[in-house]
Amino acid sequence: MSVIVAPSILAADYLNLADQIQLVEKAGAKYLHIDIMDGDFVPSISYGPEWVKQIKASGSQLVLDVHLMVNHPEKIVDVFAKAGADIIGVHVEATAHIHRVLQMIKNAGSRAEVVINPGTPVSSILPILYMVDQVLVMTVNPGFGGQKFLPQEITKVAELNQYKKDHDLHFDIEIDGGVNDKTVIDAYKAGVTVAVAGSYVYDKLDPAAKVQKLIEVTDFAID
Repeated sequence: MSVIVAPSILAADYLNLADQIQLVEKAGAKYLHIDIMDGDFVPSISYGPEWVKQIKASGSQLVLDVHLMVNHPEKIVDVFAKAGADIIGVHVEATAHIHRVLQMIKNAGSRAEVVINPGTPVSSILPILYMVDQVLVMTVNPGFGGQKFLPQEITKVAELNQYKKDHDLHFDIEIDGGVNDKTVIDAYKAGVTVAVAGSYVYDKLDPAAKVQKLIEVTDFAID
């Protein structure tokens, strides 16, 4: 069994986005990671819900994994759910009402994900892990692509994986930032089930081969 690969369109060629999505889907990717950035919670600004709507309407079978890097996500989760987001991730640092926001996501019909930054401990999300479908551990500081993987964050993955086993929970564990065919191996061994890869996949060389490489190296990582 291998990791689920979630290519991030943040690093894709926007002028040829349909082809870029089709390439990774045919190569074996199961998710498509879509970073929504507001210029406030993080310095960068990216897409709106219309991007999600258009990708959903394109006929792709990829799970649309929408990562809200925005302050007060409760204001927009319904909009992205209606646009077609299959998974909606919200940062625990971005809202005073994480429980309410996760409830809103699930009530809107999407899967709920909680996200933690490198400076945020796993303990901050323990009270709500019973209600999430996925946890995203940021392995870089959010807001920019092309950053170096922070290996210290693997300890959070292992902690989450152990908590999941101890409490008979079934959420996926995702990482995002600096993922490549080397960094993904230890993360996968620690319990990662979904790996976001942007710059590594969409480096203008061979996106399909990069997706296949991530699948291959994790397929044989655990005997």
